[in-house]
Amino acid sequence: MTRLLRVELTRLRWRRAVLLLLAMTVVLPTVVFGAIVWNTRPVSAAEQERVEQLVRTEAESPQMQRELERCVAKPRRYGLDGSADVRTACEAMVMPQVEWYTNRPALDVDSQRRESGLAVVVILTMLLVLIGTTFVGHDWNSGSMSNQLLFEPRRARVWAAKGAVVLLIGLVVAGLVLAAYWTGLWWVADHRGLEIADGTMREAYQQALRGALLAAFAGLGGYALTMLFRSTVATLGVLFAVAIAGPLLITMLGFPGHQRLMPQNNVAAVLFEGVRFTDYSRSDCFSDDGRGPADRCVVKISTAGGSGYFGGLLLLAGVPSLLSFRRRDVP
Repeated sequence: MTRLLRVELTRLRWRRAVLLLLAMTVVLPTVVFGAIVWNTRPVSAAEQERVEQLVRTEAESPQMQRELERCVAKPRRYGLDGSADVRTACEAMVMPQVEWYTNRPALDVDSQRRESGLAVVVILTMLLVLIGTTFVGHDWNSGSMSNQLLFEPRRARVWAAKGAVVLLIGLVVAGLVLAAYWTGLWWVADHRGLEIADGTMREAYQQALRGALLAAFAGLGGYALTMLFRSTVATLGVLFAVAIAGPLLITMLGFPGHQRLMPQNNVAAVLFEGVRFTDYSRSDCFSDDGRGPADRCVVKISTAGGSGYFGGLLLLAGVPSLLSFRRRDVP
């Protein structure tokens, strides 16, 4: 089995499409990281000076001076009651202020768990699904699967080896990328002298671990579907239906408890250690006067519940895939 794993690792390493997707698992999170760091950067002394000069230039322009005089003459048109210093109030309302150009949010590592952290996990999940389906899809498209079975006729071992390689690569890549992402945010916040609440980084790394597992097993699911349908296009079509059309159909049906079946809710439950939401589809949610207690409509999906949801989907794809590969003819 060890030799077979080495062979599959080598085969994956020689897939140029897979290598491109692996590069994107690093590049795209790096772009997200760079955007967060840039958008939360502190205002430098040089930038502060340029903004102050710009504000002075705009304030001295004839147009702004005329606007200021109109406000002083008729302050009620500008929402001022005229009881205080009218000119000072008009200058604060009409004239450009330095804060308008330098008011950038500070980096908040804790809030990034539900913002950019979620985005990075989604990006990695999509890319690893593509890696899983592209890796084995090439074997079916090129017809090399039959040649591989000449050297190893035990099909279950071949299926397991390929799946193990996809899962292993997903765990390593997603784990390293997410760990590097949160370590980078911690370093930036510490370098800027920002305070990080106790337990924030522990929760961030725990989310990274759960995100890596979610992305890696999603890649395994993409592999299993491709082994079942023997087509990358068919796999991507099914995944599109599950991710896009499925939630739309569930929403349109609107049966009680349908929120538990929404993929995005279960993703949030896995990443954020459970999620709570209001389910208004319950018949007893509202009282006779149209208002009901909020806690009657609150539903919680735990981390275990979200994990079981995706585990069930993986079994639905994996078991038929393995049975089909063992019994169906291979062209």
